[in-house]
Amino acid sequence: MSDRLALLTRYYEACTTGDLEELMATLHPDVVHYFVAPNVGSKPVAGGEHLAHYWRKVAQMIRARWVIDHYLGTDDEAVIEWSMFWNPAGTGARVATRGSEWFRFADDRIFEIRSYYQQTDRDSQLDAFDYVARGYSTHGGETSRVHEDVLSGSTYPLGDTA
Repeated sequence: MSDRLALLTRYYEACTTGDLEELMATLHPDVVHYFVAPNVGSKPVAGGEHLAHYWRKVAQMIRARWVIDHYLGTDDEAVIEWSMFWNPAGTGARVATRGSEWFRFADDRIFEIRSYYQQTDRDSQLDAFDYVARGYSTHGGETSRVHEDVLSGSTYPLGDTA
């Protein structure tokens, strides 16, 4: 596993668990996270501490579990495809939101994140794409060929996020 992929895996595991210390260890103090509008909370989030607290709050509110499904990267930049499994308020159902993010790095930490996805209260993914055959995460298997469950060495059971 590349150093950048390992850093991003640590970041997403910390987003999932809401681990502020681990989030702060992966984020540059001057990080900026950009989101596509009109998603809820689409304003940029700036600063490592602010972003760490933001993700802890999000993870608790929607029981989110992020998984890296595909990775391409260099020393300076990386792009990933990811899946977020979460529970929309009041539905009780677990849904998958698929997205992509671009990263820039500084001082061996995440310096910039540009996030591209549309979050709705139902699965949001590519039509007719064979996620299973490509080794991507799926309902009931919230892990992928690229991002195994670092916390326990296996997948999280459906609906359980540690």
